Amino acid sequence: MTRRHDSPGDEDGSGCACACGNEFGADSAARDLRAYRRNGPERTTRWLLEGLRGGPSGLVDGLTVLDIGAGVGAVHLELLQAGAASATDVDGSPAYVAVAREEAARQGVSDRVMHATGDFVELAPSIEPADLVALDRVVCCYPDMRALVALSVARARRRYGLVYPRDTWWIRTTSRVMNGLSRLFRRRLRFWVHRTLSVEAEITGAGLRRSYHRQALFWQVAVFERA
Repeated sequence: MTRRHDSPGDEDGSGCACACGNEFGADSAARDLRAYRRNGPERTTRWLLEGLRGGPSGLVDGLTVLDIGAGVGAVHLELLQAGAASATDVDGSPAYVAVAREEAARQGVSDRVMHATGDFVELAPSIEPADLVALDRVVCCYPDMRALVALSVARARRRYGLVYPRDTWWIRTTSRVMNGLSRLFRRRLRFWVHRTLSVEAEITGAGLRRSYHRQALFWQVAVFERA
């Protein structure tokens, strides 16, 4: 896997040859950026933001953000606009890093965002800890949940939040169908429904406690705090 670690203001967004980079390309990134500009964050992302703030009126002034699998950058951009000091955007798709960089420039926060392109598990040794760490629909795209969660939660100084699939039989059945179609059409990406108890055990075992939880039909949102 190739990877690139960019500093604030760098122009080059090329790099990752991982599955996410191949499957989530320029068309998908452009479509999601248009949707974000038109409608703002999706409902589950809004819940994640609420949990990371510590409540609807919680303050994030001066805090740092690590946004893993950031997509168009909705989580860290919203937190920066709410008063966060700086953010690190890590994503396996060069196309999404490019549009996140574009949106950061449009919102006037480019000087406060560092972009890293590649697999977070591989990049983790070079990623600094942050007060708030977010994984919005990322755990479901990664086969080694324990490595991803352990390395990311270790970098959370204050709160750690994620959006991932609910642990139900029918969602597991749906994932098997989706993965079968992916194999049929020779797509590299797979959809993973990890056990909720296993995910939370990794997080609470690192010294955090769950402080926020909401769920929709398919997704659940959980935020944890350092004791």
